[in-house]
Amino acid sequence: MEQTAVIKALAALAQGSRLDIFRSLVVAGESGLTPSALAESLGVLPNTLSFHLKELANADLITQERTGRNLIYRAQYERMNAILAYLTQNCCQGQACLTDAAVVCPCP
Repeated sequence: MEQTAVIKALAALAQGSRLDIFRSLVVAGESGLTPSALAESLGVLPNTLSFHLKELANADLITQERTGRNLIYRAQYERMNAILAYLTQNCCQGQACLTDAAVVCPCP
């Protein structure tokens, strides 16, 4: 993963509402969440939520899928794991300091 991509992702997450949205999508897992479910659970106005979802999508941290009349948003686990791997690449000067499970999400 390139440094510019990591910086873009971290910049997208460096805002409270976006971080809450992303964490909610991580918790939701593969089933994802609709914008209305996110707005209700987080207390975010729909137009504000839309802006934050766009920023997270532009950073490739989330995906959007249309299912019937609903939009479903999901966290991009591969991307999240790649960012974590980049950040911990040279952890502890190459010595094993964390288990793989502590560094990489086992989610899809």
